[in-house]
Amino acid sequence: MHKLFVVCAPGIEPFTRLDLSRVLESQLPQQADLSATPSDSLPPENSTQRGQEEDSGGIELFGDLQAIYRLNLHLRTASRVLVRFAEFHAAAFSELRRKTNLLPWEHFLSPGQPVAIRVTCHQSRLYHQAAVARETAKAIGERLGVQPPLLKSDETQETQLIIVRLVSDECAISIDSSGELLHRRGYRLETAKAPLRETLAAAMLLASGWDTLSPLLDPFCGSGTIPIEAALLARGMPPGAKRRFAFMHWPGFDGRQWETLLAESLQNLHTELPKISASDRDAGAIQISQANAERAGVADLIEFTCRAVSAIEPVGSGWMVTNPPYGLRVSSSHDLRNLYAQFGKVLRLKCPAWQVAILCSDLNLIRNTGLHLDTSLAWVNGGVPVRLARGIVPG
Repeated sequence: MHKLFVVCAPGIEPFTRLDLSRVLESQLPQQADLSATPSDSLPPENSTQRGQEEDSGGIELFGDLQAIYRLNLHLRTASRVLVRFAEFHAAAFSELRRKTNLLPWEHFLSPGQPVAIRVTCHQSRLYHQAAVARETAKAIGERLGVQPPLLKSDETQETQLIIVRLVSDECAISIDSSGELLHRRGYRLETAKAPLRETLAAAMLLASGWDTLSPLLDPFCGSGTIPIEAALLARGMPPGAKRRFAFMHWPGFDGRQWETLLAESLQNLHTELPKISASDRDAGAIQISQANAERAGVADLIEFTCRAVSAIEPVGSGWMVTNPPYGLRVSSSHDLRNLYAQFGKVLRLKCPAWQVAILCSDLNLIRNTGLHLDTSLAWVNGGVPVRLARGIVPG
């Protein structure tokens, strides 16, 4: 069993925990233990490193290799799955090198395989990050008999990312099992303006409380990320089915077990599916959305139309989950207050009693909808602080 750390973006930890619980309950009744110490927030000394992926927050648990495979395959809101490889005291480079050399690197690296070593140091005698990376690489080379090429980033599929953190002379070494960040599902080759990460779109859907059976509408669909993630969720399609992972290059990778897990996940798809509608006034965005949905294998589940938000035609009751333009990355000089005011009028007129979740960076724009929404969820989208405003449209 390995100590694992599921990394997620700051603020979405509760929804990653929900995401993780669903995977464990349905896929891992015996292989993983969620009762391990949670890590829903970072200790104070790491607050200055919130922008780095490995320091964003997340959840700890224990699991075997099959758990690592399944988590990467099924998690919708996580950024990475890390293996907590080692923890030890290191106050000198000699101590760091000696203890690192004792670790069983052969479980995760082949001799001569390129590595990228990402280092952070806080209040430690070893504070030079580049030097820590070099000493770690030397120790790996001594263990495996061949010095690994040390790259600046995990720029090739064969490059193994290693994360070293020193806090108050305590060293923690983690092995990345994911490779490319998990939001890169493999279907979104084209993006419209201000693209939304797939993991954040999935978190929006979970945070909205969508039941995956009721109709769902996104009237500002852009490149289609929200409706595509909704379709994948509703059908039960694993988000990692169309990509490769770092663990596939580990010496102990069991390709037959992976193929079995993948086949099983694709055999148990849901057949009771909701109506998912997506629209945008930009015809180019709709073309991009349709192409992305085709690559994701869910084009048959989504109705795409080119129309303004005032022309939407919702039927019955359901959920509206959307990421409207908010001026920072699309048209910073354009006043969007009228758009949000019009959006609120359309919601009250055409979507009474609908659940709504709106991602926006400006609370004043949210207020212009005239809706009383809960704006307590604070996230980050592309480096921009945003709020997810949730509530029910007055009936």
